[in-house]
Amino acid sequence: MNLDRARSPSNAVAPGPVATELFLNGKSEELIASISKMAPLGRIGEIEDIVGVVSLLAGREGGWINGQVIRVNGGYT
Repeated sequence: MNLDRARSPSNAVAPGPVATELFLNGKSEELIASISKMAPLGRIGEIEDIVGVVSLLAGREGGWINGQVIRVNGGYT
């Protein structure tokens, strides 16, 4: 597919640990606290932390962004 003609940028969002059912399921409170302490911001992400970046990439403002993987992880590596 010719992305130039389709005007459809191809990007990805790579979230770090986010407080979703999928992430939290089967993890103890102790493990979650430990994972939270590993991140420079001292917490795991919330869905709202990811939404803004997805919205940017999907909207008009993100039209010039192409071929990028945006890490939305609070510095968690």
